[in-house]
Amino acid sequence: MARGEESAGILLWRRAPAGIEVLLVHPGGPYWRNKDAGAWTIPKGQLDPGEEPLDAAVRELREETGVVVSGPFVALGPIRQKAGKRVVAFACEGDCDADAIVSNSFEMEWPPRSGQMQEFPEVDRARWYPLDAARARINEAQVALLDELATRLG
Repeated sequence: MARGEESAGILLWRRAPAGIEVLLVHPGGPYWRNKDAGAWTIPKGQLDPGEEPLDAAVRELREETGVVVSGPFVALGPIRQKAGKRVVAFACEGDCDADAIVSNSFEMEWPPRSGQMQEFPEVDRARWYPLDAARARINEAQVALLDELATRLG
């Protein structure tokens, strides 16, 4: 499998009064602007050449949210998304202000075939969700990561 077909990410979780909550992010850019259910994801991204999945996962969390974690980490999955991308995930207990995330950005031609390049945040927002609410928002293939986390936490 080519490295571009493999991503790594962090499923950040915390204990809240009502139970376990997980941090999900919403992709930035015009294609995702009006999508909600099924659009949210764990912070994740492609591995660089020679990069270990855990290192990539920690880097992607930092790049997409500004959140820095040091573990301990629990390997989850991996899972395969609908388009074929394999996602290696790691759970980590932590906390952050979801409204204060800072994301890197990407550039793309927008509108299509306009010749104009525009910059968009890779992640336009983040939210903490209880597990049941997260299951309704997250990319369908990533529900398995939530289920595995719930099982491991008992």
